[in-house]
Amino acid sequence: MTDVIGLVLPFFGLIFLGFAVARITRQPLEALGWMNTFIIYVALPALFFQLLAKTPIERLTEWSYIFGSVFSTFVIFVLMFSISVAVARGAIAEATIKGLAAAYGNIGYMGPGLALLAFGEEAAVPVALIFCFENIMHFAIAPMMMALSGGEKAPPGVLVLSVVKKIALHPFIIATAIGVFAAYLEFRPPMPVERLLDYLARAAAPCALFAMGVTLALRPLNRVPHELGLIAALKLVLHPLLCYVVLSWVGKFSEIWLFSAVLLAALPTATNVFVIAQQYGVWVQRASASILLTTVLSVGTVTALLYMIKTGILPPDLFP
Repeated sequence: MTDVIGLVLPFFGLIFLGFAVARITRQPLEALGWMNTFIIYVALPALFFQLLAKTPIERLTEWSYIFGSVFSTFVIFVLMFSISVAVARGAIAEATIKGLAAAYGNIGYMGPGLALLAFGEEAAVPVALIFCFENIMHFAIAPMMMALSGGEKAPPGVLVLSVVKKIALHPFIIATAIGVFAAYLEFRPPMPVERLLDYLARAAAPCALFAMGVTLALRPLNRVPHELGLIAALKLVLHPLLCYVVLSWVGKFSEIWLFSAVLLAALPTATNVFVIAQQYGVWVQRASASILLTTVLSVGTVTALLYMIKTGILPPDLFP
């Protein structure tokens, strides 16, 4: 247990430091803009490129692994969406945000840092693959469902083009594609460039976690959704459990790959859910509350999951 606490304490400690500093200094949320730009456009792309470029190309085409992890996330979204539509009698826009709150984990800011800390550099490849393909799904689902609800007024052609641009131009996805191409060519950058990329990659996780803590501190907790219990149970418990069962069933993956996917599935609601809610003016304050409260609860659930993994309570293959 001491090893697990030593593993998660620095991780959640960085989030807490960001939260505490934001409360003390009282800087506006907009002051975080350049750090977010550095994280999203420079540091995390450098991390993904560095680790993918050094990976044998055959390891980057595990389609059954990608299917299993993305399918698990989609099932959670559909489940929460369906329950919400049934209860709210057809409120598609609101149900979409609730579904994302239950399914869209913080795999961008929290995922790489925690997975690499827990499992080492070998976790970078599955993390990058899951991030890319799950974000493709989320970037497509949100505008499509908003269009069905009548909240998206753009013509179909413009809507499709917007979705394609969001996917193709996302810096993480671009960095992943370049990293895969570099792996295919067995390309290695010159030593000065390699050193620069290493510096940037090392800064990615600490900066991302600190920024996340700041963001949580500066978003007001005004309206707690009555669906929070269900959202938290789906996101923090059922999602990782389903991912574990599905991946154990669809293929024989290495222990690190399997547990990396399960760990990412166990992460709390992504801050992007608030961004999407704000973009469409739907369920905004409750989305913010869901992010904050699932993040707080994840301190216990993620610690428990890592304890079960590290002590062997959770076997690396459910169907040996």
